[in-house]
Order: sequence, then C-alpha cells, then structure tokens
Amino acid sequence: MRFLVVEDEEKVARFVRRALEEEKYAADLASDGDGALEQIEVVPYDLVILDLTLPKRGGLEVLHLLRQKGNKVPILILTARTAVADRVKGLDLGADDYIVKPFAIAELLARVRALLRRGGSEPAVRLQAGDLVLDTVSHEVYRGEKRVDLTAKEYALLEYFLRNPDRVLTRSMIGEHVWDIHFDTFTNVIDVYVSYLRNKVDRGFSRPLIHTIRGVGYVLKS
Repeated sequence: MRFLVVEDEEKVARFVRRALEEEKYAADLASDGDGALEQIEVVPYDLVILDLTLPKRGGLEVLHLLRQKGNKVPILILTARTAVADRVKGLDLGADDYIVKPFAIAELLARVRALLRRGGSEPAVRLQAGDLVLDTVSHEVYRGEKRVDLTAKEYALLEYFLRNPDRVLTRSMIGEHVWDIHFDTFTNVIDVYVSYLRNKVDRGFSRPLIHTIRGVGYVLKS
C-alpha cells in the first residue's frame, strides 16, 4: 500500500515515513500543498496524511479541492492546530480523522489501520503463490516448510509481486511502488534486489516463481 505524507517539517515527515515503512507500507513525501495535489493526480494513493500549515497552499484548501474533484482517498489530518474550530472545519471539509501534534507514533499507526479497515482497503493478511506464503501481520515468509528471512526492502518487493501475480511488472512500476516516485530506474538496484530475492525464494526449489521478461521487467507466476 502507498501513502502520501504532506508535511513541510522535514524531520517530522521523515519520522512518519520511517514508521510507515517499518510497518511495510510505502510512503512518498510532499512538502507543500501544490506538490501534494500534483502527486495525488498521478499516483493512486491508499491514504494521505495531511498537515494543515503548508507553504503555497494550505492543507484545508488541499482537502477542499480533492473532495470537490470527487477524490475519496482517506485523509488523516496531522497538525499542531488544537482549536476545536479547526478540527470541525477539517472534518466538515471531508477529512476522515484528525490527530494533533505532538503525537504518539503508535496512535498514528492505529488510526491509519482503522481508516484502512473503514475504507475496505486493509491489505489481505495472507498472500500466497503456490507454496510461497507471506503473512502481512507477522511479516513471516515461508516457501514450503522453509522459513525465508528477508530484509525490509526484499520483503516489500516480494509483497508487491504477490499482490500482482501473473502480471508483468516493469522496472518503473517496481521503482515507484517499492522505492518511491522519484526512483532512478536507470540504475541496476532493482535487478540486484530481484536477484537477492530469487536466491532466497527460488534457489533449491524445482519450480521457480519469479521470471524475467527480457527488455520489460519481471513477473511472479502463481
């Protein structure tokens, strides 16, 4: 799942993104309202975490424009504004939840999970292709009876494959979903990580699951 964190305080933005990535979500950053609107136009985000005090275009205006256009992406407001009037206005404009800074990251993540459940977007708990199983709650991966230990990036890559079985994924698609929208697809990092993943989930098994589509990308065949 991919989120957008709209926050002009770089330290806070990176803190929130790191927490989301530790929960195996992908997260992009936007530091102003105009940038947020541009990114939401091109990326189908599953959730937006939105600060209200932003350069160029404030969070309430961003929220209003999105809802005016019919965009129903779940929006969690994250702001230092504590006035009840601000909360009421944000909720009336179409925000789905509201959390005030300073905040506990555990509460933020709990609210994120609640919004995903409410919108029917909560990811499946168990993903499987043949005898390869990934548990999105425990983050455990098994190929048959063998437990597979993966790094965070390898896990995110495998989850993306498992959520798109039998679909050819280009390097650009993988870069945007597993890394971020600014990923440089001209590097060989994706090929390196696919190789790492293959060594862990396919080596020693008679039937490989991850296949190369020459000149295009990769596919996980279920």
